[in-house]
Amino acid sequence: MSTRVVHTATRTTVVWAPDWPVVAALAATGTSAHQPAAVLVGSRVHTVSAPARREGVRRGMRRRQAQSVCPELVLLPGDEDRDARLFEPMAAAVETVVPGIEVLRPGLLLLPAGGAARFHGTEDVLAERLVSAVAERTGHECQVGTADGLLAALVAARAEQRVPAGESAAFLAPRPVDELLAAAVQDPRPVAGLIELLRRLGLRTLGDLAGLAGPEVHARFGDSGSWAWTLARGDDLRPPARRRPESDLEVDTALDPPAYRVDTATFVGRRLAEELHTLLTAHSVSCGRLRIAARTDTGDDLVRTWCTDTGGLGGLTAARITDRIRWQLDGWLTAGALSRPAGADAEDDQRDPVGIVRLTVTAEDVAPAGAEQGRLWGGSSGGDLRAHRALDRVQGLLGGDGVLTAVVQGGRDVRDQVHLRPWGAQHEAARPADRPWPGRLPAPAPATVPEEPFPVEVLDAAGARVGFDTRLAMSAPPVLVRIRGADHRGADHRGADHRNAHHRGADHRIVGWAGPWPLAEGWWQESGPRVRVHLQVTLADGRALLLAAHPDGWTCEAVYD
Repeated sequence: MSTRVVHTATRTTVVWAPDWPVVAALAATGTSAHQPAAVLVGSRVHTVSAPARREGVRRGMRRRQAQSVCPELVLLPGDEDRDARLFEPMAAAVETVVPGIEVLRPGLLLLPAGGAARFHGTEDVLAERLVSAVAERTGHECQVGTADGLLAALVAARAEQRVPAGESAAFLAPRPVDELLAAAVQDPRPVAGLIELLRRLGLRTLGDLAGLAGPEVHARFGDSGSWAWTLARGDDLRPPARRRPESDLEVDTALDPPAYRVDTATFVGRRLAEELHTLLTAHSVSCGRLRIAARTDTGDDLVRTWCTDTGGLGGLTAARITDRIRWQLDGWLTAGALSRPAGADAEDDQRDPVGIVRLTVTAEDVAPAGAEQGRLWGGSSGGDLRAHRALDRVQGLLGGDGVLTAVVQGGRDVRDQVHLRPWGAQHEAARPADRPWPGRLPAPAPATVPEEPFPVEVLDAAGARVGFDTRLAMSAPPVLVRIRGADHRGADHRGADHRNAHHRGADHRIVGWAGPWPLAEGWWQESGPRVRVHLQVTLADGRALLLAAHPDGWTCEAVYD
């Protein structure tokens, strides 16, 4: 018995702002829309305005080629943040007509057409009202198309057509496979590579691709081929997401006189928590995050965001809101965040306290109660619920910093990449993980990192210690790792893998190694940089270790699974 997945097509309406990146760039720079213009990404033309197209400028041209075709061409830099920021008013205008949209990318909106068309009468009337709302509220032009399936609706929007139900496959069949680029949400390069491959194999139209058998397409082209085959048939991988726009709920109060003590500020915070809980209940909504903001009498603004329970892990009660306010105020008022230097005549290093003059609590990511997405294979387990509640109780007894969770942050050393933050807190780590971090070890990350590295010896085939010269060249290939018995016993108690205790003082043969990777830190210090060299080794017993060579010897930094 065999089963197959059937993709169904959803009646979809697409609102398309033609050439949006160049339209947004012209609006941001104040350039006339009648001027030939193009947006550059790198050295190639990414988007072309209508006047520039009439002069012969095309997407993909190099800068010099485009300028030779149209000498008066205005070249503007690409900026995705700018495109998204300027597109928000258009999305808001569309939501005045249909309160449930999905932004595919700046310049392109999706919305389920079935209910909206029935509400407004017909699909043609819906399209007219969408175009009018966008023009009246933003001054921009847009085109609207409706069809079964995402790709058919995108193509229909470019032609300003409404494709009858059930005819999307026939509508797409004569179109070239290049139309698949319109449905590329993120990086279009993989889709462009797939299109080039399809054309080389003789599949030049969407009808040619849709006529193949689905399992054969997946076997030959993988997931990307199945994605293209599904769209070419006029089907959907998923329907457009319906979003009920909900405003954030906020309560605030002024403190006069300012609050200098935690108990005084918490008393006010409890009243705000009860007011916010009443608002959430009255609107029948829940929130995904809780933002706590305080203003001091020195004019400073302090903000911290806390995650709340979702997915059926319990409601956000007034007491739980109060707990988070108390923890945050305690951190601000007692951890030195609210302090100012004492007067110049002070004889000691005491610091004058700073008072809180305004306290604001905001419920963010507001959604209808019970609308949280459940798990794929059922709801939240009872074990998760009990664990979350137990952690909340422990945190309530010990304070906000009593329960910590580990998150990944930026850094070069395996220990530097671990950041501990309070349970439920949403503040970012001090070192962003998306920075380059030169000298950082390549993936994969080790599974076990002891609290303190323990010393080892790395020997070559002759039994001599492996070392590095001034150019960080290894003296000989590593053959043996010797773990010192006494030091390793201490390392077990400090957090090393206790399962390896029976290897104390033994020699372990190296069957494979990678590296070395040098790391120099503190180069600006007078004492000079701290230099070490990392080496990944695989032992004969199947373990893998991360070793580091220091001027005074070798240490084991981490263990891989």
